[in-house]
Amino acid sequence: MRIVCDGNLNRKLLDLYDKLKKQHGSLKWWPADTPFEVAMGAILTQATAWRNVVKAIDNLKNAKVFSPEDIHNISQENLETLLTPSGYFRMKAKKVRAFVDHILERPMSEMFKQDITELRRELLSIYGVGPETADSIILYAAEKPSFVVDTYTYRLLSRLGWVEGNFHYERLRALFMDNLPTDAELFNEYHALIVRHGARVCQKTPDCINCSLQNECDYYKQT
Repeated sequence: MRIVCDGNLNRKLLDLYDKLKKQHGSLKWWPADTPFEVAMGAILTQATAWRNVVKAIDNLKNAKVFSPEDIHNISQENLETLLTPSGYFRMKAKKVRAFVDHILERPMSEMFKQDITELRRELLSIYGVGPETADSIILYAAEKPSFVVDTYTYRLLSRLGWVEGNFHYERLRALFMDNLPTDAELFNEYHALIVRHGARVCQKTPDCINCSLQNECDYYKQT
């Protein structure tokens, strides 16, 4: 993947943010009550819709096993059953247990005292925590400025004509990290807006008629 966007990237990224916010409003993402709930959501949302994550988390809460200690003590079979709505439940049960076992040894409050580079390295060392999950935990649970990108981000920027080639997480993340003010609140809202736009407007089959980015979108101009 390479960046092919011309001009001042800082200005372009901020203009894009303003247009997305004007269309979708302030989203106040991530919907969770605690850092632990954020982390659970970040793990469970892999390869599934958020509504399925909510069902799985509700299952854990209703079964009164929504603490690291309770999840550690529940049987693998019961954990899998509770996580069934999230999809790939056997694999996700292993990932959830690996994360829980880690934070029982090293609480999240201790982990979050590290700088972003060290925290990210530690999170990535945990089974089942990839770059997107790690950055989601850093941004939304630790409230530190680490930009989260995903396939929605890639699809939007490729259609705008800003990037080309195969999706590359770290290069796409660097585009935002290197060209925006280092601000957790900005990163939080920006990522949420991209996800909302990708889910409701810039879908696999895009709803270009209701998109606020028509004037600068290569895909729209070509089609």
